[in-house]
Amino acid sequence: MPNFVGRDSRLKWLSSLVFILSSLVFTLSSAYAEAPRVVPTILDSIPHEQSHFTQGLSFDGKEMIETTGLYGKSGLYRRTLDGKILDSARIEERYFGEGSVALGDEIYYLTWKSHKAFIYSRKPFKKKGEFRIPTEGWGLTLWRDQLLMSNGSDELLQIAPGGFDVSGIIKVHDGRYSIKLLNELEVVGNILYANIWQTDLIAEIELPSGKVLRYIDFSKKAGEIREKFPGVDVLNGIAYDGKNFWITGKLWPQIYKVKF
Repeated sequence: MPNFVGRDSRLKWLSSLVFILSSLVFTLSSAYAEAPRVVPTILDSIPHEQSHFTQGLSFDGKEMIETTGLYGKSGLYRRTLDGKILDSARIEERYFGEGSVALGDEIYYLTWKSHKAFIYSRKPFKKKGEFRIPTEGWGLTLWRDQLLMSNGSDELLQIAPGGFDVSGIIKVHDGRYSIKLLNELEVVGNILYANIWQTDLIAEIELPSGKVLRYIDFSKKAGEIREKFPGVDVLNGIAYDGKNFWITGKLWPQIYKVKF
């Protein structure tokens, strides 16, 4: 085993090991999966702030809303497609930001381990309040006027806005196998798209059954990005503009316009 020197080196090595092991486990289990894999077609790309540890990505009209993570670096951003930041807000350093979604005049912004979510005004960003979440917060989207939240398991929590009580749970599966590590989320109609953490896959999930219909396999492009930019992290971030999907990752230099 190589002798890694320094905390950052050890963390990078550990992160790489976790990625390899997680990918291997998923590859072995998916050998028995039923859902097919498809490769997306890349149509275009736009610049992405490479310091952004992307946790949530969505469209608000022609603008994008992005939420980022890491302790001391988590924040909420409104940006144009050419990369101009129109508005931003940072959360306290003790919180690790996660996914987000806009509903009405508000934006809900999850935290990871604090069992807490923040409420911001949509324009301009201003903190209005907070509410408790029952588990870790990972990804967040909106389906049938309810919040749909992932927490790293195979469960999607349906949360009623207002009282913020859990009204239902959807278990995600591919055949007989539970699909865990669901991360960033995006809903189009009754189809949910979910990043699977520590893989280069996006699961296309039927709602409300939780059945995986297929996997969007971004591994070829992700491999090219990692080779050119060794410091990037995992694929994470799915936004839909009404016609095409936009995909990125944590610390990635680009957001990619794709179809699949």
